[in-house]
Amino acid sequence: MSRFVEDVRQACADGLLGERFRPGDLRRACPGWAHHTYEVFLPKHREGNPGGYTAYFQRNADGTYSLLSE
Repeated sequence: MSRFVEDVRQACADGLLGERFRPGDLRRACPGWAHHTYEVFLPKHREGNPGGYTAYFQRNADGTYSLLSE
């Protein structure tokens, strides 16, 4: 699992992120990553991504993302 996903899981466990979040929420809860990471990582690793990358997130109908359980 990537370090970024570990940071997201920890932020959720610590109550820094809600069940649904956007890239800006991640930027505040998990600082220190390249600015572009927050915008690109979520869609790249969502369920049903076209590249076949490991899915860590679900994209919700309102444009937010949710962390998939391990």
